[in-house]
Amino acid sequence: MERIVDFKSISDYNTFNNHETLHPLVSIVDLAKASPRASHKMTFDIYAVIFKDVKCGDLKYGKEYYDYQEGTLVFFGPGQVIEVESDAIYQPFGHALVFHPDLIAGTSLGKLIDDYTFFSYNTSEALHVSEKERQVILDCFDKIATELERGVDKHSKKLITSNIELLLNYCDRFYDRQFITRDTVNRGIIERFETLLSDFFTTGKSQQEGLPTVSYCAERLHLSPNYFGDLIKKETGRTAQDYIQAKTIAIAKDRVFDLNKSVSEVAYELGFKYPQHFTRLFKQKVGCTPLEYRKVANLVQPSEN
Repeated sequence: MERIVDFKSISDYNTFNNHETLHPLVSIVDLAKASPRASHKMTFDIYAVIFKDVKCGDLKYGKEYYDYQEGTLVFFGPGQVIEVESDAIYQPFGHALVFHPDLIAGTSLGKLIDDYTFFSYNTSEALHVSEKERQVILDCFDKIATELERGVDKHSKKLITSNIELLLNYCDRFYDRQFITRDTVNRGIIERFETLLSDFFTTGKSQQEGLPTVSYCAERLHLSPNYFGDLIKKETGRTAQDYIQAKTIAIAKDRVFDLNKSVSEVAYELGFKYPQHFTRLFKQKVGCTPLEYRKVANLVQPSEN
C-alpha cells in the first residue's frame, strides 16, 4: 500500500525529516538529516520551498513529472498532493523552507502571496538556478535560520516574513530569467497554443464545449494554468485570456462575412451561449458590431437589420 504523509503543520514536516521544531509556524530544514526513504505521496497544508542538491526520486503532481534535477527549486502550496517515485531507497539532500499560512496572516507577504504564482506550477516547471543564484537562495535560507536560532521575540515575525518575501522576490526574478533562457521551448508552446485554438474552432469543438478557457488550453498543453498564463504574458505581452479572445475575434471576422449565416448563428458556432455576449465582445475588440462590420465591408445592403 502506498505511503501517504500529511503535512498539516510545521511540526509534521520537521518530524518527518528528523528536524527540531524551533518555531511552530516556520522552519528551515536540512534534508540530509532525514532518514532514507522510498516512494511516497505527500499532502500539504503548508507552504514549502524545497532546494535539492542532488536528484533523488521523481516528483509527480497529477499525471505529470517535475523537471526536477540537481540544483533546482520546487514550490508547493496548501492543498497540493505530490508523489515521490523512486525505484530504490534514497537519501534526500538539500534544504527546505516551510511556513504555515498563519505565519503570514496580516503581513504584507500575506496580502501578496497569491502573486507568487509559482506555488501553483505543477508540471515540469521547477526553477533551475545558476551557481550565483544558488548562493542567493541559500543566503536567504541562512538569514531565516539565524532568526529562528535566536528565539522568538517581538521582532521575529516581521524579520522572518520579510526574509521569506525577499526570497520569493528573488525566485520571481529567477523565473523571469528562466522564461528568457528557455525561449526556444516557450516559442514551441506558443505555436502549439495557436494550433490548439485553430483546431478547437475548425473541428466544431466550440459548438459542443463552448468557448475555450485558459484552464482547458493549459491542460491540453500539459501545463499548470498559472505557469501557462505567466508564460503567455511574458512571451506575447498579453494575458492568455486576451490571446484566446483575439483568436476568437479573428475567426469571427472571417465567419461574419458568410451572408448565409446570421450573426446569431456565427455566435453559436464560436461557442457563445448568448449572441449578445458575442456582439458585446466583438464591438469591444473591433470597434463596431458584427453587423456593422459586414456593412463596412460592403457585403450586405445597408438596409439589412
